[in-house]
Amino acid sequence: MKPDPETGLPTSRPFEFPELGAVTPFWDRRLMGYFTTVDGVRLRYSVLLPKGQGRFPVVLSINGYDAGSIGGGAYLKNKTAMSVDFDKRLVEAGYAVMGVNTAGTGCSDGTLEYTRPQLGRHGAEAVEFAAAQAWSDGKVGMVNASYGGSSQLAAAQFQPPHLRAIVPGVPLVDYRDALMPGGVPQPGFITPFRGVLRGYWSNVVAQTAREEGDAHCLRQVEKNLVAEETNSIMNLYVSHPLRDDYMNSFDLSRNADRIRVPVLSFESFQDQAITARGGHYHSKLDPTKLWRFQSNGRHDMYFAEAFQITAVRFLDRFVKGRDNGFERDTSRTTVWMETSGTGSGPLERRASPKPRWVVQRDTVKDEDLAVREFHLGAGNVLADSATPGAADAFDYPGAGVAVNDVAGNSFWGPLPGDWKTTSLAYTSAPLSQDMMVWGPGSADLWVAANGGDADLQITVTELRPDGLETYVQRGWLRLSNRLLDTARSTPLLPVHLERPDQLLPLLPGRPVFARVEINKMGHYFRKDSRLRVWIDTPAQSGGLVFDTYTQKQRVHVLHSAKYDSLVRFGVLKDVKGPESQPECGSVLLQPCRPDPLAAN
Repeated sequence: MKPDPETGLPTSRPFEFPELGAVTPFWDRRLMGYFTTVDGVRLRYSVLLPKGQGRFPVVLSINGYDAGSIGGGAYLKNKTAMSVDFDKRLVEAGYAVMGVNTAGTGCSDGTLEYTRPQLGRHGAEAVEFAAAQAWSDGKVGMVNASYGGSSQLAAAQFQPPHLRAIVPGVPLVDYRDALMPGGVPQPGFITPFRGVLRGYWSNVVAQTAREEGDAHCLRQVEKNLVAEETNSIMNLYVSHPLRDDYMNSFDLSRNADRIRVPVLSFESFQDQAITARGGHYHSKLDPTKLWRFQSNGRHDMYFAEAFQITAVRFLDRFVKGRDNGFERDTSRTTVWMETSGTGSGPLERRASPKPRWVVQRDTVKDEDLAVREFHLGAGNVLADSATPGAADAFDYPGAGVAVNDVAGNSFWGPLPGDWKTTSLAYTSAPLSQDMMVWGPGSADLWVAANGGDADLQITVTELRPDGLETYVQRGWLRLSNRLLDTARSTPLLPVHLERPDQLLPLLPGRPVFARVEINKMGHYFRKDSRLRVWIDTPAQSGGLVFDTYTQKQRVHVLHSAKYDSLVRFGVLKDVKGPESQPECGSVLLQPCRPDPLAAN
């Protein structure tokens, strides 16, 4: 890579698009242009129309990458943030597929505001624009994942009259979740996100505009690239490190109860990009209009062929209005268990995931879950009741152990040389019966730290009878961020206030009570396996790379008669899975490793 001629410094490496092969047009006609929002912003759109005459139902995608340029030259080379396979499936099912770029992205005018209310207002206007076109029958649904999932939740809150249903996948509901999960700074999300965002504008949107002779688009791309330099996620991260009023305006869950249309949701428990916290908005929806799919695995699980088929049936039912039996044969809650995938190329890898087996339930209510508690005790045990003993301690900060990476590769990182002194592990006795752990969990810990603050990481694993340890889930908390929102917290889900005026530094030698949210999971612990919980310093978890508190100290975890520390999980009743364990390494983003404690 050549250095910059003025500074002599290495130039930043541009986002590289994988070679995915050419796309044969599967649409009859392509339309593109701009529409102007009520507040005067011109947004770029592109539409792929199916074969046939007359008007068509519309499936709309909105994102900040290249949604407004679908069907162009880059798209025909499979250089797109959209799923060409999903678009093709929708067009062949008789839908007009429409993409729109959000304000301040690609060649759309305006200011990029990410998930703030503008996203919803403009999304609702895009729905009504699509419904009013001559090629549209006035029925509109929305699809897509990540940015495209967030835009659906945002638009549906404004209740556009012609919106019939949404299919949001792995949405970033609150930027705080990505930037500071549990209050621990996590800048690892920022640089990759910025690189991808800018890469799509420069290398996909601009390429299409040049081929189409769209001079306005080319000028706007340059404006948006310049504007992003001072309106980026990094600016947000630096300027608003805590949950002030401005940061709260990015939280889509606040008004999720305004969503009135049917929702088909997809969640990935080990989502390496933004964690699994986004799905908490479900609690605000009408349960009679919600169907949710969940799975272990990556951020791109939404594009698995098995889910796409379900999504089209859902749209056929609620957008087209066909009585195809969707409500009768689709459970309200579907959990893909021990999902694996194959495929030699990126497209095959994305489309291939399938569950080994499936858990299906109607709407899961509190009474459907048994709360299972394991108490931390003397001898590093997890027990059904308190087993008091002297406090344990670990050196902080430690290097921690990486699990998975931002690209969705599954692995356990190497143990650091000092792991025995920089981590604690508590292990249960062999389980007497199978246990389906489902939903979020909580580590309710009494801790003491002499440095004024510290960051905790909780890692849940399964220690199998064959001596292999399987990764299940993680959670994080900055101890000064421990103050709870008591009105919203539950036994299984601690909710922290995170307000800058409500942080609580620690006093030396003074125990404090801290509840650590363990992210959503869906894991089947088999009889004779043991459950293990690790406590250490936050470490790379997929694409999350933490900037931890740096004061060297000993962090003590108490488990005495007065200070009872425990972990708490939700157990879904009456689940019976296969007796055999899945092959080690086959389950997406749940890697195995030999038990590190076996020789100790």
